[in-house]
Formats: sequence, C-alpha cells, structure tokens
Amino acid sequence: MSDVFISRQPLVNRQSRIIATRLQLHFGDGATLLDATRALSAVADAWPKGEKPVFVGCGAQVCEATLLEWSMPENVTLEVRGNDLVTGNGPELVQALRDWQPSVCLHFDRAAPQALATGLPFRFIGFDRQTLGLPQIKLLAARTRNHGIGIVFNVDQADDFYACMDGGLAAAASWFFTKPGPTPAKALNPAQANLIRLLNLVRNNADVREIEAVLKQDVAISYKLLRYINSAGMGLSCEIQSFRHAVTLLGYEKLNRWLSLLLSTASKAPMAPAMMHTALVRARLMELLAEGLVDRAENDNLFLTGAFSLLDALFGVSMETLVETMSLPETIIDALLGNGGRYQPFLDLVRASESSDGVSIAEQAAMLGLTADRFNRAQLQSLAFAETIEL
Repeated sequence: MSDVFISRQPLVNRQSRIIATRLQLHFGDGATLLDATRALSAVADAWPKGEKPVFVGCGAQVCEATLLEWSMPENVTLEVRGNDLVTGNGPELVQALRDWQPSVCLHFDRAAPQALATGLPFRFIGFDRQTLGLPQIKLLAARTRNHGIGIVFNVDQADDFYACMDGGLAAAASWFFTKPGPTPAKALNPAQANLIRLLNLVRNNADVREIEAVLKQDVAISYKLLRYINSAGMGLSCEIQSFRHAVTLLGYEKLNRWLSLLLSTASKAPMAPAMMHTALVRARLMELLAEGLVDRAENDNLFLTGAFSLLDALFGVSMETLVETMSLPETIIDALLGNGGRYQPFLDLVRASESSDGVSIAEQAAMLGLTADRFNRAQLQSLAFAETIEL
C-alpha cells in the first residue's frame, strides 16, 4: 500500500475553543483514494469518539466516490470541493453522497454554485482564506447561509480570525494561535511564577509539607489539580481527595506530568483554551511517536516537551526566559530552544503534523523509521486523549 499521511487543523470558535478537527489526507507517490480508504480503516479503532465533528478532506487529490467505501464514523464530515461534484467523476460522487448521506462540507470554489444546484444537503460551507479576500468570504457566507454553516480554512492571522467571526462565520480552521507574540514580556506574572515554583518543588522531590504550603497560597491551583487528576484521561480506580493522596498514589514523577499541564491554565491569553487543547495533543503525541525508540523511563520528559512547546505563546514570554525559571533536563531544554538532541526530531514531527506539507511529514517520519499507519494512529490517539482531559 502506498503511503497516505494525515495532517490536522483545529476548528476554533469565537470563544477560543476547539469545536472540531480537520484532517487532511496527503498522498505519497502512486497513492490512490483506495489507499486512503485502507489507511483510514486501519486506524478506525483509534478514532476520536464523541460529538465533535471530524472533517476529512482529500487535500490536493480530487475526492471521488471511492472514499465513501470507508466505513465512516458518525462524527465524520466529508469535505468536498464544488469542482469534485461537477466535473469528471462528479456525478458518481453526487449519487454516492445521496445514497450514503454523510455529513458534508462544501469547500467553496468557482464550481460551488453548480454544486449547490445539485440539491445535495450540506452541513457546512467552507471558505479558504488563502484564495479569497475577507470581504468576499463575508459576502459568500451571507449568501450561502441557507445552504450550510459557514466556516473558514487556513486563517494565518489573529486579526483575520476575529474579522471572520465578526462576519458571521461559526469557526476557523487555523494554527495562528500557536505563534508567539511579536513583543514577548520580560517576566512571568505572579500566578505563573507561583505555579512554576510549585512545579520545580515537585520535580526536585521536595517534602510534601513544603509543596502543600505553596498550594495553600492558591486554592484555585489545588482545585484544578485534583479535578484534572480525577478526569477520565487518568483512568484511576478511586477518586483522589488531596495532594498528599495524589503523591501516595501517583508518585512525584506522574504528578509532575499533570502539574506541568496546569501551567496552561495560568495563561490569560485570549486563545488559551485552544492552546491548552493543542498542548495536550502535542504532549501525548510526543510519547506515542517515541514508543520503542526512546527508553520508557523518558516518557514523562517527552510528554513535558510537547506540553511545554506552547508556553511562550501561552504566557507571552520568550522560551529562553521560561526555561531559565524552570528546573528541566537538558534534553527538554534543547528541544524547546531548537538546539537539537534526542527529542528534537519528535518535536519536529509533531509540529509538521500541524502543517499542510505532506512531504515534510513523510520525510520527518521516515527519519524516525515510522510508518504512515503508526504516525496516523498516534495522531488520532492523541486527539482522543485530549478530549478526555478536563482543564
């Protein structure tokens, strides 16, 4: 089977929450839609459950009826371009969509008016910021409101995102929120500094009483930590009632992992909810990609590398400033600062998974000896993991 890699984009709403995920298929040399259906079927057991839509699109490939031979989960929305429906094997695709009746997003292009005339029901109408201007997107969204919910793809700037939301669109597929601001702050705010102080105590195996004394200074942190640990993602058999209980049951190393993710809740950034979700996906994906390639004893460090990779964007502080305040192993620091090391290739692949560059994804995966199936599975498992965690 020829390789088919999957990249992803989040769909973010006005409240800065990720309400859906957009998966795009990238076809290696000689790969066909039949290969895509096999690749998607192979990871069916890892598919994210729940009600959030998962958009699936063919990327640069023309979408044809063959893709519907995949047994799509109920939360899938199939993304098709207008041109896919009205040229070549378009009539066959239209008939297949009528027969199977999946949720469909019409990717608006020049042939979209003809596609709308087919009478197919569309749940979403998607507009591409890379090819359309904002005034045109807003006008088309207003005109097609009766045909589907308006969303926009490939929004690269925060100003464009808010303009689209103000224009009546429901969500935007984008990674603009992962970019650090142009003028980073020189220091952390008191809440962030207190949480890092607590994290450093845990990493250094400080006495429980000393850690509890810091927790008492911020009741909100204690509450969030216990809620977080007791969430479904931990899979614990009993509810943890106190920090001392958490240390007894989990140990310092596991506690360090979950306390580290709490750093994201100390952010006041407008896009913090979306960044928190992304940090969770990156953290879990780092772990899964490294299985069998890095000693299991380093799992927590890999997890933390992914989790911390967005701290500069979350806190508005440079990564150099952040790592100076944190008690971290050199392997994590090197990866976060882009200085190489054992974790750098995994972080590079995690970031590539968020791009639309299928060639880069394939090349990064090949450097690590990872198959497309393993990469795709790890990415879906990471998405499912993030949905189970309460932040």
